[in-house]
Amino acid sequence: MISRRNALALLAGTPLAGLSSVQAQPPTGDAPLTDRGYIGSAVSRDVQQMYKKGLAFLQATQDARGTWPAGEGAGAGTTGLALLACLASGVDPNFGPFRQVIRKGLRHLIDVQSLVTGYIGPSMYHHGFALLALCEAMGSVDDTLVFDADDPQEKRSLAQTVELAVRAALTAQKRNRHRAWRYSPGANDADTSVSGAVMMGLLAARNAGVEVPDQNIDQALQYFVSMTAEDGTVGYVESGASGGESIARSSLTHLVLALAKRSDLAAYQATLDYLLANLETEPSWPEYARYYQAQALFQSAPKQWSQWNRTLIAKSLKLQRPDGSFPGEVGVTNSTSMSLLALALNFRFLPIYER
Repeated sequence: MISRRNALALLAGTPLAGLSSVQAQPPTGDAPLTDRGYIGSAVSRDVQQMYKKGLAFLQATQDARGTWPAGEGAGAGTTGLALLACLASGVDPNFGPFRQVIRKGLRHLIDVQSLVTGYIGPSMYHHGFALLALCEAMGSVDDTLVFDADDPQEKRSLAQTVELAVRAALTAQKRNRHRAWRYSPGANDADTSVSGAVMMGLLAARNAGVEVPDQNIDQALQYFVSMTAEDGTVGYVESGASGGESIARSSLTHLVLALAKRSDLAAYQATLDYLLANLETEPSWPEYARYYQAQALFQSAPKQWSQWNRTLIAKSLKLQRPDGSFPGEVGVTNSTSMSLLALALNFRFLPIYER
């Protein structure tokens, strides 16, 4: 059974030191973004301005299909990440200035999903990010506003789309000898990056009230534990071997353990210790790493996150281009979306960002 929830009412977490608590103030009609942003004065002006420019870039570059030309990384995951970036600052998804962006993006995800398998390709990586976006949209987006009355597309609800996508993820997991995921839904091998993307989608689905069996979550968590070395580094396709830079994988592993409430596992503390010892280390694939690093630190080390977040804001101010985009190695749309989402912990509007 699906439980509807109002995402705009789910504000959680501790406000930044010295600032007043966050207040939800979504805009009405087509009111433009203001210097105060959407949610009051608790978020710094720098973050609000960067987010304003970043969302303007995403709005300007969305294509007629409802997705984005992100280069070789384009696909449903690119659409999902851009949608998450739009939703993360508390924009009104039904009547605000980005309602058409959100509407077109959701329609695209529904349209490309297989009605037979529930798969949202072109890979399980994309499937995971698409599932996460769909789950975060549930309860805040009015299904009746997604499609026009005379639209020829299949008018599935977000809940129906999510349930199909969850079924596809669980079917792929059952086929996999690691009880995890790789790029193909029929793959027998696994990696922590793809598996993390799918796990985040499944945990968001559970948070949204969609049934995800404990057995499936536990099996996937065991895979992450098996990939974690004693020093908190995490392997990619092979079990973790101590040493080397592992910020993205350790952040992702810690995050799924934190969201699954499994602080009892040794890998939880090992990955957290590793992250805290490497707060000043420059990660490889920085936009991707910071996307997960921000969430992991926010979940389990709020004081350290607050300090790290100030450094992130300063870096982001230097990196953002005049058109609002962010450079990176995962395509301009994905790099921009992930950079915005790393900053979006300042807003704390996404249900998956709750503590």
